[in-house]
Amino acid sequence: MAHSPGKYADFEGLREQALALRRAGYSLRQIRDELKIYNNDILNQLVKGEPPPEWTKRPRAKDDLRARARELRLQGWTYDQIEAELGCSRSSASLWVRDLPRPERRRTPEEAASIARKGWEEKLRIRDEERQRTKEDKPYDRRENVTFVNSDPGMIKVFLAWLDLLGVERERLRFTVMIHETADIGAAERYWADLVGATLDSFNKTAVKKHNPKTVRKNTGDNYRGCLVIKVRKGAELYRRIEGSWYGIVEAARDADQPSRT
Repeated sequence: MAHSPGKYADFEGLREQALALRRAGYSLRQIRDELKIYNNDILNQLVKGEPPPEWTKRPRAKDDLRARARELRLQGWTYDQIEAELGCSRSSASLWVRDLPRPERRRTPEEAASIARKGWEEKLRIRDEERQRTKEDKPYDRRENVTFVNSDPGMIKVFLAWLDLLGVERERLRFTVMIHETADIGAAERYWADLVGATLDSFNKTAVKKHNPKTVRKNTGDNYRGCLVIKVRKGAELYRRIEGSWYGIVEAARDADQPSRT
């Protein structure tokens, strides 16, 4: 904002007025409005050395959180725990306690696995309750499905071997071939049936993809057999087991990475 020449020529006179107002309990904003001083640098110079009145000292909103965060850190809490307890951001928690020693890891791998397992069991219980409520509230039956799709024979064999380890009967499996219409569909169906050791009665109708003349296909030749889809019937329980296994893997990885996260 432009000021007229000589507006601040009598600086000492303005300073005396500003200090008098300050001692009378005026805030900087009130002094500015009273003396028509709209230059912040000059306004601060006018009251330099005079402490602000108590009523203008606003406590920092995060001081209490910072003090609590440091207290928790000294008790051995991790960033994750402090963040969850105080509802603050990770960056704030880190800033407040970064000068404090890192807490020692207190859980053994077995303890961490036990905690993860209990947490997962509780999560499953809550989900089961939610599923039951959904079934009661809605006219359709929600089901989790297990479906595996791949074109690599080795991956297909690994998946089938894994199902065998889990005790999934082969009678529960249904197969579907997905393939381009220009391929030898019959040969592909026989190939996949031989690979999985099943008769064609276990196969659904083959899903055939129409040819697009504008597309240059790379999946051609005698070795092209499309993809095989394996679906496990009545797979809700298996779905939950897979979900639980993955949850355990994630928790174990997270626990292994704990030193870098604290």
